[in-house]
Formats: sequence, C-alpha cells, structure tokens
Amino acid sequence: MTGDTRTPFAENLARFRKGRDLSQEQLAEAADVGIDTVARIEQGTRSSCRPKTLRNLAHALGVTVDALLGAGPGQHSRDVDVLPLRKAITADARIPGLEDFAEACELLPLSDLTTSAHSAWRAYVDGRHNELLHALPAVLTDARRLVRNTHDDQRAGAHRVLSTAYRLGAGIAGRLGLDDLAYTAATRALDAATESDSPEVEAAISLRYLAWTLVRQGRAEEAERVATEAAAVIEPRMLDRDPVRAGVFGNLLFNAATAALSSGSAGRAEDLLAAAHAAAIRSRGDTASEAAIFGPRVAALQRVDLAVRAGDPEQALRIANTVPEVQGGGDVPAFWEAGHRLFLAAAAVELRRDRAALAWLAEAKDLAADWVRYQPLGKITMRKIVDRTTRRRGPEFAELAAHYDVIA
Repeated sequence: MTGDTRTPFAENLARFRKGRDLSQEQLAEAADVGIDTVARIEQGTRSSCRPKTLRNLAHALGVTVDALLGAGPGQHSRDVDVLPLRKAITADARIPGLEDFAEACELLPLSDLTTSAHSAWRAYVDGRHNELLHALPAVLTDARRLVRNTHDDQRAGAHRVLSTAYRLGAGIAGRLGLDDLAYTAATRALDAATESDSPEVEAAISLRYLAWTLVRQGRAEEAERVATEAAAVIEPRMLDRDPVRAGVFGNLLFNAATAALSSGSAGRAEDLLAAAHAAAIRSRGDTASEAAIFGPRVAALQRVDLAVRAGDPEQALRIANTVPEVQGGGDVPAFWEAGHRLFLAAAAVELRRDRAALAWLAEAKDLAADWVRYQPLGKITMRKIVDRTTRRRGPEFAELAAHYDVIA
C-alpha cells in the first residue's frame, strides 16, 4: 500500500516545527517529551498522544491545540474522525485483533494517570471536543494497561480512572449522536467501577451516564428505573454532608426527572426535581467534578429545563428570575450555563419574544460554541426565528443562523 497516510496532526507538527526552525530534538526538549514521540507522530506511526503531551507540544510551538490538530475556527467536531475513539472504547484483550493499539508499554503512575483523566474531563466540560477526541484514546489505553499490570490498591485506583475515562467516552459519543457506542462505553464504565477503590460511588456515577444513554435511545421508562434505583442506593443520610454522594444522588434524580417527563409524567418529574433541590440546598454550594455537577444553582437550572420541556414557557421564565448565583465559591461548567440559555431562548420564542431569544442564543454560543451545535433545541429555536422574520437583521443574525446550522 502506498501514499501518505499521515494525519493532519502529523503534518502540522512537522510544518510548525520547521516553520519555527526547530529540530525534532529541540522541539522534544522544549515540550519535555521524548524525541521518539516527536519522530513517530511526524512519521504517522503514532496517531494520538496524552493530554499533557498534546498541550506541551502546542505550547512549545506557540499554537493552539486546535491548530495543531488541524481544526479550523469554523470546523465542527462532528467532522472529526471518530474511529480512534470507537477503537479505544471497544478494545478488548480477550478478543484476538481487538487488543489495545497503543505502541509503547510504559506504565503511567496512578497520580499521573489521574491528572491525565482530569485534563480529559476538563476538555469535555469546556466543549473542547477536538482535544478530547484526540487525547481520550490514550487515557483509556493507559488506564487499561495499569489495570493489567498492577495489583491491590494500585489496580483498584486504575479501575477508578478507567471508569472515568469510559464515562467520558460515553459522554462524547452521545454528543456526537453515536448512542450505541455511548451505551457500550457506559456499561464498560460500570464494569470498571465495580472493581475500583470506591465501588458504590463510582457505580452510581456510571449508572447516571447509562441512564442518560437510555433516554437518548428512547428507553425512558428503563432510564427512570435505573436512575431512581441507583439514587436510592447512594442517597446521603440527613446528617451526611459528603458533597460527592449528594452530587451523584442529585444528578441521578435529574436523569430520572428527564426520563419521567419523556414518559409523559410531569408530576413525577416535578417530585424528583423537588427531592434533588432539597439535597442541593443542604449541600455546600455549587460544585463541578468528574463525579457530579450539582448545587443550588444547578438544581434551579434543572427546574427551568423541566418547565420548558413540559410546555410551560411562562413558568420557565418566572423560575429563571429566581435562579441563584453560583454559591460556595463553586463552579458551573460553561456547557451547563449554555444549555440554560438555550432553554430560555426556547421559552422566549414560544412567547414570541424573539429579540430576547436571540440574545440568549448569542450568550449560549459565546459560552460553549462547539457544544451548542450538537443541541437540537438551539437549531429548532433559531429556525423558528428565521422562518418568521420579515426583515433583514444584519450580519450577527446571519452568523447565529449559520452557527446553529439553520443555513449552510
């Protein structure tokens, strides 16, 4: 077989390095990576690398990660090759020909692996999909290798990180519309969770992702059952102030409420959100971690979401006026805030308040530009505005229409 099979990543690394008048050795030293890493990437024999390596190379070359990966400013992540992600999620040493595909045999220390997984999670919540799609296969491979080659506490810790990585695989696969792959990743996350150093909590987190994939597959009744039963197991006691358990419990109830509403039971959905809201009030504020995104503001945002989904836009906007600011010096990820703006825009459009809807759509785009492209609600809302507009609205309007895929 002939021809250049190098990826844009390989070509860009070589191009930027030469453009900076650096040798491979000089780039390796500046990025604190091995010379063989640079050489193999440029040769096309290594197609992915760890999150830290990717960021170090980009920093040493003075470019963004997206530029190094070949992702242009207007590129949609759905145009990125997902085959490496599919291979990484479905790799299985028990099946001949489906074992891990990474070349090196280096064992990454558990602390470094945990940091690597956190970097991948940060890319996920920030909507940096190109970076996540590139780096996650390496995280999965490193975690599986550590599981296979360590014992006792180290192995249990590696299983915990592996569960996290599979959950990220489920999340990004779902965002890309690959629902069956998302389900596979979620079940593998659950398998790894049961072998981890915190099996009860990790299993509950994994079941949350599994419930989410079931909703996406149209299996709402099963999703509600999975989420409510998992929540009953992890529910914190009255005096239990563990923010992780409270967050996982609340997130499971969010999933259950969405599933209940999808099944046509708005009343049950409201009851589930009320229980989640009570847990949020008892929490120490809004927090965002690999385990859960939860707190008083997050719970209130979910109530707005439910009202819009239930077809009550006036109630949604009334609730929105009572949503508290982030509490406890915490953090609500940009994509969650962007989702809130999409629901506000949808409510405003139903009430024919198109100017307010456009402002919220613009805010959502500014908060998480790539993430909002995957959300049908944004496209549906923008299309309604475009269809009923009777005059020219200017270049910013046209830019929003293009961003939400209403026009090519």
